[in-house]
Amino acid sequence: MPFDPNIAAIRFGTGLSPNVSPISGMSAILDELSDGDAPAAQFPIRDFAQWGRQFRLHREARSLERANRGTETGQAARQEIRAIRRETREWQAEALRHSLLRAIQAPVGFRERLEWFWADHFTVRGQGPVLREAVSSFVADAIRPNISGSFADMLKAAVTHPMMLRYLNQTSSVGPNSNAVRPGRGLNENLAREVLELHTLGVDAPYRQGDVTEFALLLTGLGTGVEQSFRFHPSFAEPGAEVVLGSAYGGETADVNDIYAVLDDLSIYPATARHIARKLAVHFVSDSPSEALVSYIADRFFVTNGDLPDVYEALLSHPDAWNPEAQKVKRPLEFVASALRALHPDTSRLLRADAAKTRQYIWAPMQLMGQAWEYPNGPDGWPESVSAWTTPQGIAARIQWAITIPRVLKPDLPDPRAFAETALGSQMNSAVRFAAEGAQTKWEGVGLILASPSFQRR
Repeated sequence: MPFDPNIAAIRFGTGLSPNVSPISGMSAILDELSDGDAPAAQFPIRDFAQWGRQFRLHREARSLERANRGTETGQAARQEIRAIRRETREWQAEALRHSLLRAIQAPVGFRERLEWFWADHFTVRGQGPVLREAVSSFVADAIRPNISGSFADMLKAAVTHPMMLRYLNQTSSVGPNSNAVRPGRGLNENLAREVLELHTLGVDAPYRQGDVTEFALLLTGLGTGVEQSFRFHPSFAEPGAEVVLGSAYGGETADVNDIYAVLDDLSIYPATARHIARKLAVHFVSDSPSEALVSYIADRFFVTNGDLPDVYEALLSHPDAWNPEAQKVKRPLEFVASALRALHPDTSRLLRADAAKTRQYIWAPMQLMGQAWEYPNGPDGWPESVSAWTTPQGIAARIQWAITIPRVLKPDLPDPRAFAETALGSQMNSAVRFAAEGAQTKWEGVGLILASPSFQRR
């Protein structure tokens, strides 16, 4: 099917915008990934090192407070704890605002969409004080820098990141025959199972429980150190070689490179190629993608050893990706981002918002829509199916947000008739045009357009 700039912006980007020129061709979508990362430079998100320092300060203050309860020193420590918690909540809110501002300003938004896709593929949730709000740092460290690289590099960065190690309890996993084993502390298979089942091979791939156990033994030693930074602990590692999917890794001396070696091999396994290809097709195109599309992406993944720009090119170059029927529903983050991109509000309003306003205008409404940002239910991430995002409560929350919040973030709302063209382009239908022309007020008309099925789908 021929290239359509409106489908390109809506299906593969963060939507149409009055301030961004129409996409000129498929190459322009891919060029965004190689032209530098201006949105990230303009709207930076804190890396994990900054969060690790906050974690250490919080832990030190907590110890001081416990050791000096009822004294002025203890009270001062308690105040410091509260100040740190307020600051980290502000950091989390800033990350959400900056993510949306990147989506508003991006030339296409393909990088943003890929970031959200891969962050979901490698789902983490923050654990414990301070770090429960630090998911954005994992994405900043492990996901975004590797979007234009190889799948192997992203896999290694994500699996060994402290946020992933903490989330899947790898930091407490020790080899049964290691020097660190003691009563109540032993092998944990969570990370090994999720890497095989979710991150690489897929749930139906040809591996057995024995592979999970051997892989878990090999992963022992992965942990954290000062300020929660990544550290490999040889004393925690199971001695000897482990056999995963028929190949032996490691030896008597524990070495983190043996873990990298198995991750490299898993990244180019045929089942991995198939699993990633299907996830990309489901996310961007259809809940039930054609076998032709999935196989085409998987073949490209396999022959290029998971070179991600080549994989994306395969997705974009297949005719099924350009089916004019919008078969997916925007997730709440995608909906809010595309709505703001179409409205293009004064960015200073978003930049000036504090944690309370961010929660009121963005986070809480998204939670009502079904997507509590950075708090998915489990390691398999947010659901993909259309039915998951079209519940009565979710639709009602979308309508409420569309009617109320745009006029808060952009008091000078556009004429609904012009806005319909801006937001939907060739995807606008007669029902949306009728609603735009019949609206009694600007805010009502804009809200009806944003709440319309045409805008909700991609």
